Amino acid sequence: MFTKLKKLFFKTRDTSPEQAYDLWAKAYDSQPDNLMLALDELVFAELLQQTTAEKKLVVDIGCGTGRHWKKIYDRHPEKLIGYDVSEGMLAMLAGKFPASVTYKLSGNKLHELADHAVDLVISTLTIAHIKNADEALQEWNRILKPGGHVIITDYHPTALQRGGKRTFKHDEKTISIVNHVHSIKELQAIAGQLHWQQLRLREKEIDDSVKPYYEKQHALAAFEQFKGVPIIYGILFKKTDVT
Repeated sequence: MFTKLKKLFFKTRDTSPEQAYDLWAKAYDSQPDNLMLALDELVFAELLQQTTAEKKLVVDIGCGTGRHWKKIYDRHPEKLIGYDVSEGMLAMLAGKFPASVTYKLSGNKLHELADHAVDLVISTLTIAHIKNADEALQEWNRILKPGGHVIITDYHPTALQRGGKRTFKHDEKTISIVNHVHSIKELQAIAGQLHWQQLRLREKEIDDSVKPYYEKQHALAAFEQFKGVPIIYGILFKKTDVT
């Protein structure tokens, strides 16, 4: 869950995404009151509607447990491939989708994919875990066809800069996951260099519509602290056909 201030966790050390998500994997899909997952569902579904996946090759980077895979499969892709740093998360995905094709990700290289082979690249709640966003997006561009699309969603950098943390409970301890702040302007600048056209930007802030999530977590102080702050964003890009 998203917590209000770094100082609340000054006794905890940020855990690497690989280690953290291995610990979180079994409980990850059982979070009905997780605000970030709920908002990500809304933002991703909206952006996905602006693309086509039918008979397309779709790659999900940071696929986790495959939270979005049913929505993608409902759009009848030719093939869906997932990458994640966590073996635990990939194991949970395989339990839900036994015929899935996934690879454990180490670094930013997608060695299994050829140049200009992919129609749609998806990466949800992941980019802030990637230290070198420039390198990652260049690799995504390598595999992406001209005219292909990229969907990125994640915690809003403004919230991260304000002290928000990506945390969860494990064995009665709070685990905080390493994040790197990449501003939206930074990602837009990288995308521009790659000749990606921004088609849509969605930002959701903490307002009264999400107050019940904080009430259930007995965290109204956090709600007041972050009210009006954008908490999640999503961007849809299209790779222009530049020779």
